[in-house]
Amino acid sequence: MEMNMEKPKHIISLATSAVLVSVDVNVWSATKQDRGISAEVTSAKKADSNAGRFVKNLLADDPTHKKLSNYRQTVYNWVKRSTYRWNNSQDLLPVAMLTKFKAEYHEHEKNFASLLDEFLDKYPNIISDMAFKQGDMFDREEYPSVDQVRSKFGIKLYVAEVPTNDFRCNIAQDLADDLKSHYESQAQEIVSSVMADATHRLVDYMQRIHHCCGVDEVEVTKASTDTGLTKEVKTKKRKIYDTTLQQAREQCEVLKSFNLTNNPELAEASASLEKLLADVSVDDLRDSDAVRHHVQTGIGDILSKFSPLTV
Repeated sequence: MEMNMEKPKHIISLATSAVLVSVDVNVWSATKQDRGISAEVTSAKKADSNAGRFVKNLLADDPTHKKLSNYRQTVYNWVKRSTYRWNNSQDLLPVAMLTKFKAEYHEHEKNFASLLDEFLDKYPNIISDMAFKQGDMFDREEYPSVDQVRSKFGIKLYVAEVPTNDFRCNIAQDLADDLKSHYESQAQEIVSSVMADATHRLVDYMQRIHHCCGVDEVEVTKASTDTGLTKEVKTKKRKIYDTTLQQAREQCEVLKSFNLTNNPELAEASASLEKLLADVSVDDLRDSDAVRHHVQTGIGDILSKFSPLTV
């Protein structure tokens, strides 16, 4: 018997407003287990042969190789900031951010290629240095050729649609109901998690801007001809960065088409923030006390009404 199982509306909304992305970054670890040394150490310590192992760092923390390894984490951090968690291998990216995301990916791709070229140019000399640094542990056969090493590095972007299968199955009614219930429950969990993250990001940007618009009181010691040293309290403006304003505006833009639960409070908070920051530049905030006060007061009003937001 063929049963038609209606797709949850959240999945349809996700499919039209987001895509799934993943960025794989491969870096050669440049390590190798040395069984001979492992056997020597365990034997000398009168331990079982399986009690330990010795792993050689073939490049002895060469700085050009470390740059590549560190850049992999830079890319992963960027993906985490730009997307929302979907599963262990893919992340959810709002369609509104796809063009920007791809442009930034190409920049990371260029940077990674530049670091790789720098490392490979030095690679022959690094091997020669290792002959001295590793002493009797050095084995030239453990070092691949330049072309082989190049193949061990890579960065790749994958983009896929959010799946929208409607699960038509020739199964019994009770099993169909059970699958449909599980499917809807899983979809709701994903949507709730994504929107909780989106809400947290919006509130976080507002709190950061609100804080930066304030001042710090600094105690300054001055010399006086009459009383010796005197202390005076002065106010110091907090630093405001253009990236913070830019990220806040981007989050407002994303939420126009990515309010998956149609939360009216979230929509109003985002629209209010976008309007407040519409004609404000970071220079305005740095130079004008009036603008700083206006923005700080405005954000304080939004936060008092909508924080904490619920999804």
